[in-house]
Amino acid sequence: MRLDPQQIQFYNESYLNAHSLHFEFFKKTHSSSEVIIQKLIDFQVAIPSWALGTGGTRFGRFSGGGEPRNLEEKIEDVGLIHALNQSSGAISLHIPWDIPEDADKVKSLAASYNLSFDAVNSNTFQDQPGQVLSYKFGSLQHTDKATRRQAIDHNIEVIRHGVALGSKSITVWLSDGSCFPGQLNFREAFQRTLDGLSQIYSHLPVDWKMFVEYKAYEPNFYSMTVGDWGQSLLYAQKLGEQAYTLVDLGHHLPNANIEQIVSLLLMEKKLGGFHFNDSKYGDDDLTVGSIKPYQLFLIFNELVEGMDNRQMNHATDLGWMIDASHNVKDPLEDLLQSVEAIMQAYAKALLIDTHALKAAQWNNDVSLCEEILKDAYQTDVRTLVAEARLRSGAALEPIKLYRSVGGRSILVKERGSNTVATGL
Repeated sequence: MRLDPQQIQFYNESYLNAHSLHFEFFKKTHSSSEVIIQKLIDFQVAIPSWALGTGGTRFGRFSGGGEPRNLEEKIEDVGLIHALNQSSGAISLHIPWDIPEDADKVKSLAASYNLSFDAVNSNTFQDQPGQVLSYKFGSLQHTDKATRRQAIDHNIEVIRHGVALGSKSITVWLSDGSCFPGQLNFREAFQRTLDGLSQIYSHLPVDWKMFVEYKAYEPNFYSMTVGDWGQSLLYAQKLGEQAYTLVDLGHHLPNANIEQIVSLLLMEKKLGGFHFNDSKYGDDDLTVGSIKPYQLFLIFNELVEGMDNRQMNHATDLGWMIDASHNVKDPLEDLLQSVEAIMQAYAKALLIDTHALKAAQWNNDVSLCEEILKDAYQTDVRTLVAEARLRSGAALEPIKLYRSVGGRSILVKERGSNTVATGL
């Protein structure tokens, strides 16, 4: 399904007068509007190939119909999202769920939707059909050398696929760990994992990055071999300049101060990127901003401050990606909502009076510090984000347009009501 730009323009006309009134008022009260709009236009959030079907849980999965049956249809869905918001110009592939059999053909298809390829992602956290050796007791940490070799070779293969597609990074998330005390020698598991990561790292092209993703628990519940940001940072420091820590918002223990983690990783020049989602309890993979929107804003406050301090390009110097999915929503609507929440949090962070905040911090004026942040957070930036979409040729109301054209119904008609996305 493709949306014609003229179709989007025609749809926007019915909302244009009301939007213009709101935007002109906002502009009068916020002198930085034009600068922020350009930053919003430049900012792109990658869509993961595994989030385009209905997400499942340990208890079940309920297909929504019209799910993409192959990589080509997943690209089509990301293209639709990007046409609606012009903020989702990249797709992040998961291997082996989405192997590009013909890289040139896949690249050409993506280009026709104005899409590029973000980080490629490996999978040693589950056994695949026909796999010779099992990862039941770990992959890179495994006591069996042949199993470790299998995991290493898989990651090298993922890099090859990424090179063919024009990607510039690989994300390695390991489910390795233990469920019971005494099951694992922590030091030896760390050393074996580091050795495996080092071998993978040696195959990185010179312009690539490796993202080492951590997770506090699940599927192992006593220990995770890359269990928190400190362990991930330790791996990244030992691996070299091309290795970084990747932060998944759902991969922390409850009430973790993620914004502080982000600040310190930026300080150490080891923050690689993000997997955005939201959670109530753990790795819930809920729509971004649906549960803890203020925390998302505080994270972006630290991101903007830290990146500006290092003179980093907000749009390109870190990897931005969604990692959200849910059983009860249309996946495309879920992703549209997630990107919108990210853009709003980013816009609010850009509104912060950083000079006033810095002065209040130096004066230990605690109340004023909080008020400065609240002033930005409580500002309604929806019209600002919508203006950025409008100037990019996107829809003023992406979900409403998607629904008005019968997006899901068209996909069901084209693909069937019982299709299941690859990898799920």
